[in-house]
Amino acid sequence: MDNPWREIVAEWKGDTAFLSQNNSGGTVVMGVTDLMIGMSPMELVLASLAGCTGSDVVNILKKAQQPLQDLKISVRGKRAQEHPRVYTDIQIEFQFLGEGLDPQIIEKAIKLSEEKYCSVSAMLRETAKISFSYQLQE
Repeated sequence: MDNPWREIVAEWKGDTAFLSQNNSGGTVVMGVTDLMIGMSPMELVLASLAGCTGSDVVNILKKAQQPLQDLKISVRGKRAQEHPRVYTDIQIEFQFLGEGLDPQIIEKAIKLSEEKYCSVSAMLRETAKISFSYQLQE
């Protein structure tokens, strides 16, 4: 059985920067030093949401044999004024590129990710109103 635990080791690199690494060797820089510029932990939450919902949507479109050529996801979030400064509003915009993409299938894929598959979205929904929109370019 697959180990249910996921492990990240974050090593301090000075100032506010940490280099995080998973067991597979994947790395992410958080914070800033004179030599390194990364994302803040809260920006990484938004990046995680984009990656999570994006993976879902791409997989669903592939299964539906949609001719997706490119996908860009923009995510922005508004945080609470008081600590802990959690996200209270998040907007996700998908920009799809592909000739012959079916808008109904795209909408269904986004909805399935939002309501069923994206675990990051499920956690963030506890504190934030999350809205989705999309643009389709051929």
